[in-house]
Amino acid sequence: MMINFRGFLFLSVFFLTMKIRLFKSILFISTLLATASVVAQKKGKHIPMRTENWEFKAGTAEFIEYKSRPSLKVVTSSDRVILRGLNFVNGTIEYDIEILDPSFASVYFRWQDALENECFYFRTGAAGNPFAVDAIQYAPHVKGINLWDVLHHYQSNADFKTGMWNHVKIIVSGRQMRVFVNDMEHPSLEIPKLEGNTLEGLLAFDGQAIISNLEVKANEVEGLLPEPGIDPITNDPRYFRKWQVSKPIATAKNIDFDMEYYPKEDTKWEEIMAERRGLINLTRKFGSIDGRRIVWLKTTINSAKEQERLLHLGFSDEVWVFINNRPLYVDKNYFGTPLMKFPNGRCTIENSSFDIPLKEGQNELLIGVANNFYGWGIVARLDKLVDLKLELE
Repeated sequence: MMINFRGFLFLSVFFLTMKIRLFKSILFISTLLATASVVAQKKGKHIPMRTENWEFKAGTAEFIEYKSRPSLKVVTSSDRVILRGLNFVNGTIEYDIEILDPSFASVYFRWQDALENECFYFRTGAAGNPFAVDAIQYAPHVKGINLWDVLHHYQSNADFKTGMWNHVKIIVSGRQMRVFVNDMEHPSLEIPKLEGNTLEGLLAFDGQAIISNLEVKANEVEGLLPEPGIDPITNDPRYFRKWQVSKPIATAKNIDFDMEYYPKEDTKWEEIMAERRGLINLTRKFGSIDGRRIVWLKTTINSAKEQERLLHLGFSDEVWVFINNRPLYVDKNYFGTPLMKFPNGRCTIENSSFDIPLKEGQNELLIGVANNFYGWGIVARLDKLVDLKLELE
């Protein structure tokens, strides 16, 4: 059988050409789809303000047309309205908000439940005052407790108003967060380390407000690094960082303090280390219970000579301080009472200071700490270290 060489060659070239054209078409379509995907990602995901997208108790939210916009109206002050089906890890959250609540308006992210989440909120009393230092705040919920009173440093001023739209942009990257309120060029709040226990979760709102133009851009972080920023006291050796802690003791009603609560020979102790800014975070360790309770913290100060030093102590909410088994200092720091310390009953190193007598050799510093209101903990620092050594690790 004769083979037509020219015909064979023609057919080979023809099929090869078709394959090349097909490959180019597939490549072009793939590139087009990839480009469309990138554009869509940069645009972000617009969240429709429709009932079926949200979880809420009956009567706590309305979906309305407000000022020509589809909007979510949060009707109550404390009931959360939770976005279904969007697991937020890192990225940008943008929305417009008109605040109606007389006290607070909050957005939650990485929401696992009411016990574990991250939260950013407005204090409505600061509306119209761009110089109020506590206009906005970040505070996580840890084991069901809002840590606003032990994380005083995570608040700032912001220029926002009631009776009008305010634009909010929140950038979350790993352990860092940056918040813009109305001014998209200059951040109103920068958080070097998110303090919550959760790294992913849902979005939610509470506080009476109207929300519109909600958009989420996954992984769009505008260069914000995921690693925590520097702790400003990292290189300050005056802070007490290592303690031993007892188990909590529930106190009897109407009893402020009793020496029966004092540690016994058989008291069991565990090690606890300071978090950022020297905070001994008892809430993170013990969570919350109904009622009042006391734990004991102890540490050792080694002094090369007999001397007296100034101890700075921040605490929430009550303390009983002993040095070498001798009572030294008693105080309370309850928000909203005449006994609250500067600033506004929060736990900071500025709360109190007093002299502490030290003998030559080892000195045991023992502090009882009571709590029944929000965050629980202490932060302690000496004025200076002269012939002294603290337990560090």
